[in-house]
Amino acid sequence: MGDRIQEERKMTLNQILYFQKVARLENYHQAAEELYISQPSLSRSMAALESELGVSLFEKKGRGVTLTKAGHLFLEHADRIAGDCDVAVGKMQELSSDGGKIDIGYIFPLAGHYIPHKVRKFLDKEENKNVVFNFWQNHTPAIAAKVRTGELDIGFGGYLKKDDMEFFPLSAQELVIITPKQHPLAGIREVPLAEMNHYPVIGYEKESWMGTYVKYLYKKYQISPNMIVECPDEYSIVSLVRENFGIALMPRTDILEQSEGINIHRLKGMEIYRQVFMFWMKDRYRLPAVERFIEYMKTQQDEDANDTENVSKIYLKDIVNF
Repeated sequence: MGDRIQEERKMTLNQILYFQKVARLENYHQAAEELYISQPSLSRSMAALESELGVSLFEKKGRGVTLTKAGHLFLEHADRIAGDCDVAVGKMQELSSDGGKIDIGYIFPLAGHYIPHKVRKFLDKEENKNVVFNFWQNHTPAIAAKVRTGELDIGFGGYLKKDDMEFFPLSAQELVIITPKQHPLAGIREVPLAEMNHYPVIGYEKESWMGTYVKYLYKKYQISPNMIVECPDEYSIVSLVRENFGIALMPRTDILEQSEGINIHRLKGMEIYRQVFMFWMKDRYRLPAVERFIEYMKTQQDEDANDTENVSKIYLKDIVNF
């Protein structure tokens, strides 16, 4: 019974707007002129509205009409509905032009400088001043999952083999070994990767992209590290290395450059990079602001001073699939 009654309700937004106009002018003829419809059409529309509501909204007053008690009550709701519609239209127009919200997810190493710096420069452009960002940090697989569901517009992290996603290479970060300040390797600029066999090692969580990739590198180069602890991010790894828990293999990011109490060693005889990718769903509508941010980030390769084409080749041949 309830479903049938619900189906019979056919009130339209036009009827609400017509009702508002008649209520304000208290005259069908004037209201019809301002609405650019015929008076008979307006009268039929209001009669149908009253029939659906089961109450009289107007009563005659001389040559015009006035609101009944029910009409006054309905006008309060009609004003709210029309107001909400105006707000909604405004928001949608804002989204379709220069405003809107961009939801991005990124891996932890990008939180210190890279993402804040890029977003700030993007927002400094006049056409982007009304854009709002929402940030989320996690591992690459978790970020990719939210990009797929639409919770995130864009992700930043490692490369994953996903046919429904577009991956664009951005900055490349060289992998280095870090040691505590007072360590036997201190003072040695370049250290063989095999040294990871000789000291306790701080590593990444297994489910992270870097955790999987570093594990792959250890296997490829026949390294059997004594892994004493796994960490969720580079901040934790640096803190434990600084306190002499062990050494670590990690990308050379601004986190390292700003950290005291550690030594940074390049890998002797090899260059291995962690390539950072920007990724998004291929066949999905994106707000203009999201499109602008994607295009803006594509232009940042020159600023990052990386040969991303060559570096990405190094990575793509060693891809770890999830």
